[in-house]
Formats: sequence, structure tokens, C-alpha cells
Amino acid sequence: MKRFHVILIKPSRYDDDGYVISWFRGVLVSNSMAVINALTEQSDRQKVLGPDVEIITHFYDETVRRIPVKRLVREVQSGVDRAVVCMVGVQTNQFTRAVDLGKEFIACGLNVMIGGFHVSGSIQMLPRVPDEIQDGIDAGITMVAGEVENRWGELLKDAYNNSLKPLYNFLNDQPSLEGAVTPFVSKEILSFYGVLRQTSFDAGRGCPFKCSFCTIINVQGNTMRGRSPDDIEALIKRNQEQGIRGYFVTDDNFARHPHWEEITDRIISLKDKMHVSLMVQTDTMSYRIPRFVDKVARAGCRRIFIGMESVNSDNLKAVSKPQNRINDYRTMLQTWRDAGVVTHVGYIIGFPGDTYDSIMRDVERLKQELPIEFVEFFMMTLLPGSQDHLDNYLKGVPMAKDMNEYDTTRPCMEHPKMSRNELMRAYRDAWRSFYSRKHVETILKRRKDRRRKNIARHMIWFRNAVFIEGLHPFLFGLFRIKGRKRRSPKFRTEFVPVYYCRRTWDIASWVARTLLMVVELRYLYYKANREKNNDYMDITITPKSPVKKAFLSEETSTS
Repeated sequence: MKRFHVILIKPSRYDDDGYVISWFRGVLVSNSMAVINALTEQSDRQKVLGPDVEIITHFYDETVRRIPVKRLVREVQSGVDRAVVCMVGVQTNQFTRAVDLGKEFIACGLNVMIGGFHVSGSIQMLPRVPDEIQDGIDAGITMVAGEVENRWGELLKDAYNNSLKPLYNFLNDQPSLEGAVTPFVSKEILSFYGVLRQTSFDAGRGCPFKCSFCTIINVQGNTMRGRSPDDIEALIKRNQEQGIRGYFVTDDNFARHPHWEEITDRIISLKDKMHVSLMVQTDTMSYRIPRFVDKVARAGCRRIFIGMESVNSDNLKAVSKPQNRINDYRTMLQTWRDAGVVTHVGYIIGFPGDTYDSIMRDVERLKQELPIEFVEFFMMTLLPGSQDHLDNYLKGVPMAKDMNEYDTTRPCMEHPKMSRNELMRAYRDAWRSFYSRKHVETILKRRKDRRRKNIARHMIWFRNAVFIEGLHPFLFGLFRIKGRKRRSPKFRTEFVPVYYCRRTWDIASWVARTLLMVVELRYLYYKANREKNNDYMDITITPKSPVKKAFLSEETSTS
């Protein structure tokens, strides 16, 4: 048998010192990697390269594994094997690292492809190929835009025959997901992540709303395409066979899936024989859909992520998000809480009308008026593929040239009312305020059911990411791994004594601060768990509590 190596890589990104961000254990496997892994397995079963060619898949997520470039090249070149390196699901902030890795493989004679939202969004929306993508093409890297369910075999054939084109554009060939191969990752791969019994899948793609900062609607479409209930049932049963029972449903908005009710009914029926736990993403108005909250909760939803974005109606209008009605927020959150679901909300900082004072006032309102367990703050970032990015691009507005900066935690363009330093101060202070010791204690006291312990555990994750590592929780993992030579080409390699002295101090500091944080959160948990707090009540969890006129009304403006 001839052998063709398909090396799947999810690249990481660089930190501010140029080091690759990676961890001893990660949080969650990439759904894009799971999809391409399953497509590659299917291609091998179908023998798309011929009956005498075996496809060998290599799976590397750089956030949890070092990419052994030289070893992989030796393995391929030791015989008569061929290979292609596929950078999968590459986001804008990962693109620079993806190109740097790609150049290493190109220099060794291997073909390289890069796909994901940065390439797809840029090709879809911009009038010309942007410089960073063109530079990658000029270096010999193939760029792939769009979804590849219908095209993966074709791409593998071109790679095997050494006839890859510089650019493939499948954006106008969006596949139907019904009956398509479902995402899959083996238990051995999942062992690199902290939660061994959790994986991810997309039940559907696209979103019907028109938020101007969103890339989903321009890359995956404004019409929802979904997998069938049979597909989801088969996926869950296959994972159950290898002991996987937790899932992050990566749909941008599961509530708008055309078959959400049939899918939840199917999962509910499976729960008689197996344990299923879900984290789901949805919109603020989904709680009004008849039976949605009840059935999602009964299907095993433990955590819900809601794109709230702002408590300022002017900000919501600025990004074409009229579906978010701020005077419904409290009722919406209370509905999810009553169903036993822990609430996470996405919140954007840096709208054009924001000031430092208005941001901090709005954060206080989040704390005092809404029963939210977790807020995930994001910096307003004009990602390639969004309407906002295109509008500013056409106007010639200066935006950051370094793709590594588009990680939604720092400003990528000048703000009309705040300096960069002031905007960063507001972003950091928002995290510090919401996750302060006092407010964490309040959050724990508000929750009187069994979810309280789960919330306390996740507080360790969030506060460790923000206060110790200085990273967004979505970019976080368990114990930072650094390699002295795993550094951006823009930085020089540090001398051995300097690097290891600094690294030793970093590890000792991390251990000490983490232990102190764990002790602190255990103390807050037991303090909140005292019997005298069983009757704790505030305005956020009071049923049908009166709404203050100065807040949560459509006329509110803090600009």
C-alpha cells in the first residue's frame, strides 16, 4: 500500500513576548478539527485516492501539543510517502502563526493548505486579496475559503498529485449538512483536554440575524442549515461508545436551527439510557420560543451562552442588533436560571459611543440588576468577514496590520472617544469589577441549587485566566507550556540562563497565586453555603421585580 499523510494542525497564536500560547491541558477540542478529521477518515474508507493508497491522519492542536515539524517531515520522507499539511479552522489572530508554521513545512518540501474564518471572511467580503493572505500564497501556501464537505476528496486528490492551486473558493457552494459526515475525535485525542468526557459538534451553521460585527452570517450564511436528528443521535451514540458524554454545541444560535425541537426530543429520549451534558449558544429572545428553554434544559443543557453584547440601546442600534431588548434581559435570565441552567453572556466593550465612565456604569448595572453568573467581556474587534470591517476598510480607516492582535482582547483601531490606554484600562477594570471577591460572593449566594459548586469551580478557571495569566478565558488552559525556541521569527531566541531563570520565576509565581485563589474561592463557596444565606434575595432574583426607570428601558442611553 502507498501511504498519504494528512497532517491536521490547529495553530495557536503568539503572546505579547512572541511565544506560542500552549497548555499542558486544553479546555475544548476545535469543532473544525473534528469535522476535517471525520472527513479524512471517510476519504480513507472510500479510497478517494485509489484502492492502493492508505490515508494516515495526524491530529495536532498546537494549544495542547508541540508541532514536531522535523519528525513529521522525516516520517514522510523516510520512504516513498506523500503528505499534505492542513492548517484547520484558522482564526484571524492565529493566521500569523499558521503562515509561520506553513513556511517551515514548505521549506522541507511538503504541501500546505490554510483554511478557516480569516481566509473565508477576507475572500468573501474584501474587494481584493489582503496582503497577509497574498504573502502566504507567494510563499507557496494554498488558501482554502469556504466549507469543504463536498470538496475534501477533491482537495486531497490535488494534494496527492502535487497539483494544488494557490486559492480555492468554495464560499458559494455551501453544503447541506443533513446526512453529511459528523464531527468526530477519538478519546485518545481528547485526553489532551482537561475534561476527558467532553467534545464539540455543530448541529447547524449560519444565523438569521444581521449583526454588523458578525462574520458568521457572511461566511456561513444568513439562512440556517442543520444536521438531522438522526445525524445527532448517531453522533451521540458513537461518542457514548468511547465514554464521551459532554458536548459544546458550537452553533452560533441553536435556537434558530430548523430542527431544534426534534433534536432535543431525540436527546431527551436517549437520556434514559445514557448521561448527556450540553453547553449551548443562543440569542436573547430564544426564551420566548415555546418549549425551547424547557426542552433544552431537559436535554441536558447545563450552561447557556447568550450574545447580550450591551445594556445600552444606542450601542445595540450601532451594530444592527435590534432583536436584543434590554428591558427583557432580567426576565430572560431568570427563565434560564429557573430551568437550572448556568448563564454566560457575551459583552462587548469599545462601542463608538462608549467612554470609560459609561463602561464602568454599565458593568455596575450588570452586577446589580441582572442575575448573570458569568460575563465574557470582548473588545470591539472588526474581524475580516464582518460588515463593520468592510465599511472601515473601504473608508481607509487605519486598522492593526498584525493579525495576532485580532484576539478580541485589545483595540485594533483608534476609538473616537478614548485613547488606547484608556480603552484597555476600561476593559481590564470591567473584568476586575465583575469578578471581584465581593461580587463573586454575591453570585454564589444568589444560586441556591446544586449548580453553586459548579459555578465556584468555573470561577477558578475564569479568575485564573484573567488575573494570573492575563488572557481571555476562551484562550486559557491548564498550566502554561513554553518552549524557548517556539517563538515568533520577529523575536530573537533568548539565552538559556535568562530564559530558564524567568521561566522558573513564572512557574513559582503561578503556583503560589493559583493556590491562594483556590483557597479564596473555597472560602467564598463555604461562606455562601452557610444556612443564613438560604434566604438571600436581591432585585436580580426577585420574581417579577420592578424595573428601575433609569435602567433596562429602551430609552436608556449612557453614551
